[in-house]
Amino acid sequence: MRPCERDERMTDRIQEFKEVAELMPDDPVVHFGLAGAYLEAGFAEEAVAEYREAVRLKPDYTAAHRGLGRALERAGRPDDAIAAYRRGLEVAERTGDLQTKKEMEVFLRRLDRRS
Repeated sequence: MRPCERDERMTDRIQEFKEVAELMPDDPVVHFGLAGAYLEAGFAEEAVAEYREAVRLKPDYTAAHRGLGRALERAGRPDDAIAAYRRGLEVAERTGDLQTKKEMEVFLRRLDRRS
């Protein structure tokens, strides 16, 4: 796939998620999907905002906490990413989401080593 085709597909994907988010503004899964599309396209700050909205709508959404940490890392905000992962670990522990917990522990250790 040529780079411009990839960019066009990402733009289309973002637009589709934005349209669904307008129709379903209170659905955390829609905001999670939009955040992922933004992150994949390289729009880290936009992804941060959408992951935050997903977490606001569903505070126990561990994957959204993980995504928020990843987006903050990509936005060059390691201290905020560490805080997001730590909150996510608390949620994962409380909800029993062991897989997401393990992933966030790995991301957190990697960030701690850089500090």
